[in-house]
Amino acid sequence: MSAETDLHTVRDFLRYAISRFNAAELSFGHGTTRALDEAAFIILEALHLPVDELEPWLDARLTGGERARLARLIDARCRTRAPAAYLLGRTYIRGVPFKSDARAIVPRSFIGELMAGHLFGGEGFSLVPEPEAVGRVLDLCTGSGCLAIIAAMLFENAEVDAVDLSPDALALAAENVALHQMQGRVRLHQGDLFAPLGGQRYDLIITNPPYVDAEACAALPAEYRHEPMLAFDGGPDGLDIVRRILAEAPRHLARDGGLICEIGTGRDILEAEYPDLPFLWLDTEDSEGEVFWLSVGDFAAAR
Repeated sequence: MSAETDLHTVRDFLRYAISRFNAAELSFGHGTTRALDEAAFIILEALHLPVDELEPWLDARLTGGERARLARLIDARCRTRAPAAYLLGRTYIRGVPFKSDARAIVPRSFIGELMAGHLFGGEGFSLVPEPEAVGRVLDLCTGSGCLAIIAAMLFENAEVDAVDLSPDALALAAENVALHQMQGRVRLHQGDLFAPLGGQRYDLIITNPPYVDAEACAALPAEYRHEPMLAFDGGPDGLDIVRRILAEAPRHLARDGGLICEIGTGRDILEAEYPDLPFLWLDTEDSEGEVFWLSVGDFAAAR
């Protein structure tokens, strides 16, 4: 007997997957944070159902082919420890779909959540009060291109440049740009941070750079070791690339521009090292003190 023959409904496979994932002591963090959410994502995505609607399908009976596919995916997730997004070739940020494979880290960023909120054109306090006035956006360390594409969706009049050091990541980003028909608005550049951009200036710079310190890199769970280490390695304390971005960003910000940067757990180090920079820390439902904002005026006042 096997899962393929013994299990018949979505509910059956959900319970089975959770049990398998817990027994295997899997690690999460690629869009989900617990076994239930991971199981639901795999099942719903594999069945081509809305990934945010589990309840309506729980008692739906599955075909033999569907049961076989779910059994294989659940087994592969436990056996290989590969992220679910790689097994399925797809993931989402705030409902926006992206292709995902081992050429770039699985799309995920607190910045994506922040860009979907009121800080970019919402009522009350806003970092970018007039999104329609944003003409140029830069996404550094773009990886799969997800934040560049979300920026193009949010800032409808903007041209977006996206830079990455990895040709493999840029090849995947090109597929995502094509998926969302953004070829006319998102330009991809291969190179080291600002190097391929010349003297271009931007109204907004977005960056989710490598920021994992050496100790944490050495202890990454198996799931994360399927991803390119280049996308994690931030040097001894995790902030080598962040420091370079802080040094170079003022030369690439327009008159009223700003920088939003995700840095992980290095807040105390940055604040001690740059006491004159008034970092504005932006929290999300799942993060505190891991993303900062600096305006071009903040940089000027700190000189």
